[in-house]
Amino acid sequence: MKLPIPQVEPQAQPNATKKLDITVNIRKIPFFSELSDSEVEKVKESLRVRLYSRGNVILQKGSTADSLLFLLSGQIQAVDITNDGRTLGYRIMTAGEFFGELSIINTTVRSASVIALSETLVAFLPAAHALHLFMHSPPVARLMLKHLATRIQHDAEQRALLSIQNTSKRVFSFVAQIKDKSDGNRNIIENMPTHQEIASMINTSRETVTRSLQLLAKMGIIQKEAHYLVIVKPEALQQLLHNP
Repeated sequence: MKLPIPQVEPQAQPNATKKLDITVNIRKIPFFSELSDSEVEKVKESLRVRLYSRGNVILQKGSTADSLLFLLSGQIQAVDITNDGRTLGYRIMTAGEFFGELSIINTTVRSASVIALSETLVAFLPAAHALHLFMHSPPVARLMLKHLATRIQHDAEQRALLSIQNTSKRVFSFVAQIKDKSDGNRNIIENMPTHQEIASMINTSRETVTRSLQLLAKMGIIQKEAHYLVIVKPEALQQLLHNP
């Protein structure tokens, strides 16, 4: 099943751009939190904010890498389309994350599209300014190194997950990987993707995801709360993953 991805360039959305002119907002973006006051002022002059509705394309695969992007609010997902027309979903990002850095560093075009999963506010920093910070700001350089190391680890985990032949176990493994925080012996997932979003990320069907999550609930391993999912028995989930 395809996700509806409109082929719309972000620049084509009228009245979507406004200037971010409140310094405290910049300070709240983790990427800029340790910059000097003079650096913040320079960022303040360059940064622009755009508002997107659910389903809008924020980045188009193959487009020029002219900005580093910061997710201020909402939820987004990187996606790609296979040769046979299937939508493959990659990581889902939430407020506080930045993206589009690899194509800036490599001076290449965008390697994937990014769509809004909800109403989303995104800040754009021109590529030249971003590269200057990468090379001349020690706090930003440290953050980038940590970020790239995390991405390498995530990509390795994703490859391992996709190599699992049993699709139900693939769902179980995905659930085990995406916990947001722990509460005693329980793990909590606050931003649980939809069943279709999970299916696109682990290369299976929405029906398989639904059946697998229902099985975990029936076994008492997970529990759906109002706004989040709880892994009630993390050890039992791990046992399922390791059973032949």
